[in-house]
Amino acid sequence: MVTAIDAIAGIKSGQISCETLIAEIYERIERSKLNCYITLTRESALEEARDVDKRYAEPDFQRKTLLGVPIAIKDSISTAGIQTTCASRILTGYVPPYDATVIEALKREGAIIIGKTNMDEFCMGTSTETSYYGPTKNPHDLTRVPGGSSGGSAAAVAAGEALIALGSDTGGSIRCPASFCGIVGLKPTYGFVSRYGLIAYANSLEQIGPIATTVKDTALLLDVIAARDWRDSTQVKVKTEGPSNYHCSWLNETGIVPGDAISGLRIGVPREFFEGCDPEVARAIWNSIHKFEELGATYEELSMRNMKYALAAYYVIAMSEASSNLARFDGLRYGLREGKDEDWHTTFSRIRGDGFGEEVKRRIILGTYALSAGYYGKYYLKALKVRTLIKREFEEALKTHDILAMPTMPFVAFKLGERIQDPLSLYLADVNTVSINLAGVPSISIPCGFSHNMPIGLQLVGRYFEEDLILRVAEAYEQRGS
Repeated sequence: MVTAIDAIAGIKSGQISCETLIAEIYERIERSKLNCYITLTRESALEEARDVDKRYAEPDFQRKTLLGVPIAIKDSISTAGIQTTCASRILTGYVPPYDATVIEALKREGAIIIGKTNMDEFCMGTSTETSYYGPTKNPHDLTRVPGGSSGGSAAAVAAGEALIALGSDTGGSIRCPASFCGIVGLKPTYGFVSRYGLIAYANSLEQIGPIATTVKDTALLLDVIAARDWRDSTQVKVKTEGPSNYHCSWLNETGIVPGDAISGLRIGVPREFFEGCDPEVARAIWNSIHKFEELGATYEELSMRNMKYALAAYYVIAMSEASSNLARFDGLRYGLREGKDEDWHTTFSRIRGDGFGEEVKRRIILGTYALSAGYYGKYYLKALKVRTLIKREFEEALKTHDILAMPTMPFVAFKLGERIQDPLSLYLADVNTVSINLAGVPSISIPCGFSHNMPIGLQLVGRYFEEDLILRVAEAYEQRGS
């Protein structure tokens, strides 16, 4: 498959037929055994593609950043006129009346939505096994998970069932599947990309972000979705000349990124992120760090002692916010509505009992418990205090280092069914990603090797709103170090 950037160039020059490109992708999806998609939009996508092929030479079309690029959208992002289920039975048949801000931006720049991707139900999981629509499989090994919760988006990109995709990242949900599927995934700084239209799991943690096969495609997609939005009060309004919050200055450069992207770079390597890590994964990460060193960077090991509390703090906060956010799903206003209506309490309980999966119920119950009288201070308030300590620790580490480098996941993709019966083991899999969401800093996962023929992800963490730097460094590694 071509990259998104190559496809855009080919479509704008008339050398690539947009309709043929998208038709080939749908043929690949039809033959696929991966279960990447919940909903496909074949008719509308091909109609848009035919329009692109007719009008690509028009000035307005030539100015579109993503003209004709087929993109997959995680099923937790609202799309007007397209079913949006969050991979849950309770939202089956729900069709949003509006587009999320990121979807508006994609349409404005000419991208073509080819479908909504499978995911862990309401983003709650690390393997895309909690979906009501069945698990997605890893393109590298059909017996293994693709990671989660954005597993459908990552598997689709890795398998050529989309050129680029959108995911959302609450505790690693973009970076985990990017690592497991051997592609690139970016969690932007909290407040960088509008969350308007993202069906909420944990408001204070989640961000929409790009998934692609190359760093440049990732940067290009980020450039588009970082659109200003007055409707999202959590978005930081950065002053720029155009409609975007962000302009990736090096996207138009050709060839290899200049050496100064890595030359003189100061890399911090936190020891805590290697604890419990598979030896082969750790070896691949250190090999990557030494490649950075060969390209002119320096590295220093450091300790971030509060990281041992990150996983517990994250799950208390995330589950507490989820218990509040998911109270709106009652089947009375939209979504699942089956059986005989009785009194409100009985109907409400029955619909939620039938509509939510086991993992979602578990997290709602635990979150409600953490927020209940007598336990709020003991659990939720304490978790918020730990979050502040973790945030400060990242800020201190990034004062003396330009980026931090570590494994994205402590192991490669595990077998389907291996951990789903033991929720704690699934929660522990997030140990290297959740702290980044607690701190709100940006982070990217890029491929850096293989173990047991499965991909390994290198995670690079940067300062607030320095996506440009970590993307430059990742691009230089991709071109010269990998």
